[in-house]
Amino acid sequence: MFLEAQQLTTDNAIGNGRVVLAFEYDGRSFHGWQMQKSGVRSVEGELSKAVARVADHPVDLVCAGRTDAGVHASYQIVHFETPSIRNLRSWVMGINTALPEDISVHWAGQGADDFHARFSAVYRRYRYVIYNHAVRPGILRGQVSWTFRPLDAERMHQAAQALVGEHDFSSFRAAGCQSRTPVRFLESISVTRKGDFVVIDVQANAFLHHMVRNIAGALMAVGNGKESVNWIAAILNERDRTVAGVTAPPDGLYLVDVGYPEGYGIPKAECGPGFVRPWFERDDNLPIEPTHIHPKKPMPKL
Repeated sequence: MFLEAQQLTTDNAIGNGRVVLAFEYDGRSFHGWQMQKSGVRSVEGELSKAVARVADHPVDLVCAGRTDAGVHASYQIVHFETPSIRNLRSWVMGINTALPEDISVHWAGQGADDFHARFSAVYRRYRYVIYNHAVRPGILRGQVSWTFRPLDAERMHQAAQALVGEHDFSSFRAAGCQSRTPVRFLESISVTRKGDFVVIDVQANAFLHHMVRNIAGALMAVGNGKESVNWIAAILNERDRTVAGVTAPPDGLYLVDVGYPEGYGIPKAECGPGFVRPWFERDDNLPIEPTHIHPKKPMPKL
């Protein structure tokens, strides 16, 4: 999960202020990140209860990016405020003891007073994993997307390059998206085939609601020959969600990295998910340094 091994030391004191957690979760049985009505499981609901148990008081968690129902994360960041002080081992092991098996905290650290899990982030990175085979998966059900139609990953990659840069992504925005602006800076996107799997790897300063899944659905239409390579550029310019095709299912979507300025001391991710990581060279799993950030210009609060 991390580029460098994190030792669960007892030699430090973390707390009496802002605490930051790095964690992962299997989204299959959650109705997304956000707290839901009573009886509906959410990542925020389960993690809040576990953190409160260790902190010995209720907590309000702020995450780097909300994920939808069924979406996974191999690297997610939250912060919370607490007067309590614990060491690294106590925070991590104590919270994990109180968590269900489909969430796991890997790191805890002291957050700077001006650190914000969402607004301090300079990029987010997702991977969308597609099992491209005539027969649906059994063991990886719910952890990968699936299509029986053959996909041409090279065509998908070529088409995807039209999305790189700053654009109005209204064509890839869910109808219920609450963002104030549809403009995002998409740093990089690649599509590669690894045996029977096709992986879409995409990084941007931030994402609109369903943006990655809508991009994945459109690229799959190019990959199976239904649409031309130039179709992605055309629908991007339309700025109209109704022309961009279907939304891909959440099963194969993973939040794999969130980047912050060096001074905050947040550990760097080695991008997952774990079963995908060995398919790539190590450099492909390293953080992609963003180029869209002006050194004197703060990130907008999107």
